[in-house]
Amino acid sequence: MRVARPRPAVRSRPRSLAGQLFAMQVVLVAVVVAGCALFAYLSGKAQARESATHRARATTQAVADSPSVRDAIRSPHPSRRLQPYAEETRRDTGVTFITIMDTDGTRWTHPDPDRIGERFVGHTGPALEGRTFDETYTGTLGPSVRVVTPVRDGGRIVGLVSAGIAVDTISEQVSDQLAALLAVAGGALALGGLGTYVVNARLRRHTHGMNAAELSRLYDYHQATLHAVREGLLLLDGHARVALVNDGARTLLGLTGRGEVVGSPVTALGLPRELTDALSGAEARVDEVHLTDRRVIVVNTSPIAGRGTVVTLRDHTELRALTGELDSVRGFAEALRSQAHEAANRLHTVVSLIELGRVRDAVDFATEELELAQALTDRVVSAVGEPVLAALLLGKAAQANERGIDLTLSEDSHVDDTSGLPARDLVTVLGNLIDNAVEAAAPGGTGAPEAEPGAAPGALGKAESAGGTPRVTVTVAVEETPARRLLLRVADNGPGLPGGAGEALFERGWSTKSGGGGIGLALVRQTARRHGGEVHARDLRPTGAEFTVRLPCAQGGAHS
Repeated sequence: MRVARPRPAVRSRPRSLAGQLFAMQVVLVAVVVAGCALFAYLSGKAQARESATHRARATTQAVADSPSVRDAIRSPHPSRRLQPYAEETRRDTGVTFITIMDTDGTRWTHPDPDRIGERFVGHTGPALEGRTFDETYTGTLGPSVRVVTPVRDGGRIVGLVSAGIAVDTISEQVSDQLAALLAVAGGALALGGLGTYVVNARLRRHTHGMNAAELSRLYDYHQATLHAVREGLLLLDGHARVALVNDGARTLLGLTGRGEVVGSPVTALGLPRELTDALSGAEARVDEVHLTDRRVIVVNTSPIAGRGTVVTLRDHTELRALTGELDSVRGFAEALRSQAHEAANRLHTVVSLIELGRVRDAVDFATEELELAQALTDRVVSAVGEPVLAALLLGKAAQANERGIDLTLSEDSHVDDTSGLPARDLVTVLGNLIDNAVEAAAPGGTGAPEAEPGAAPGALGKAESAGGTPRVTVTVAVEETPARRLLLRVADNGPGLPGGAGEALFERGWSTKSGGGGIGLALVRQTARRHGGEVHARDLRPTGAEFTVRLPCAQGGAHS
């Protein structure tokens, strides 16, 4: 026998935020409309009663002030003249009754002629004292709002006039107004409900039918994701103002510590001009490399028509530095391979000379080659105590030699300590400067390796060297005054600097090479500024160009 298992209770999903707001707004609109209708009804009822009192007061005063009424009261039979007058006035004014009576309350007029001669039902005391007053009283015609006023003949009260409007008549007027009021209230409720439905339908589309708890959880996830992602995310609105920026973007753009930047134009962030143009441009950017004061970043932008731009940023500072080191190592390896090939050729030459019996020539040839190969190595190793810099110089010398360029270390070069300066940054600075100088000094200027893709050449020329044998001179030394600084100077005897280049040499994207990206010298300046240093370019026409970088370094250590 199978026993049916009880099904677990299904928890109903909470109503969506749009649904909750819709229900709340409908109730609120209904309460407001009902309250307004009730207020209007009570106000209309009070106004109807007040209007009836004013009409009755005006009627009684008009009758009491009429000379014909006073004349009729003085006649032997007042009712004969007053009854027709009172009925005509009652019909004209729309009141329920007009009663003209003696001071003792005996009626001279009444809408029901059979009641003439009877006593008035109501209060007359204040009127006998000379005052006009109003009251709500139930008389022979039912409850009514009435006004009683005295009739004066000279200084004497000779009669009383009472005019009134039945409460039923007032209620009928209020009922007619209430029907119109209910119609207006119903229309307002329907219109409010329709407007609320339309608004909440749009809200439901924007919130994707989620309830308040789901929206709150989604917001928490959104904030956690923004703060956790290391890549930079920047959202700009349609007017190029910052709509959102995460922690990664603040770090990469150097906005940390600047306070709230949301709502600020991108032009007010203090970024380089090229980067600002890339962020605010209307066209998409894909993997563009840009420089800030301290970083190399890759920028991707995706404009959204009519909405703004989504910007993603990636930090390539370390990657660029590692790429520079890798290029130096690769160049050094290529130089070693080339030298190994040349060494094999020289060895074959020596062997051949020995086989020919010319031993002395073989010894002289081998000795000369060893001295030439060892001279630069000994000079670099003895002058530069930083192993990374020494390896860089040897590798660049081998590369230059392959291109027929003489790369030498100046006589005043000597440094044993580069305390406080990362070797990676020194490779970036010196490697770019040497590559640019080799490119400038090389005959024809083609096929030169570059530390950075698109790097601008030192002298940026493509002609034959202006100083005879192509030559690049490197100086690496320490200056003690006015403060201890590392001096890096690279000079070439190429065509020289273009006229009017000035500081534009160090701007990202500037290059005289066709299709060049122009980032090498920009990286040199960025690295120098990051360490509080400076970089200068000098035209040495007709003998070439010279680039000088000075970087502050820690006290102590051997120096020139």
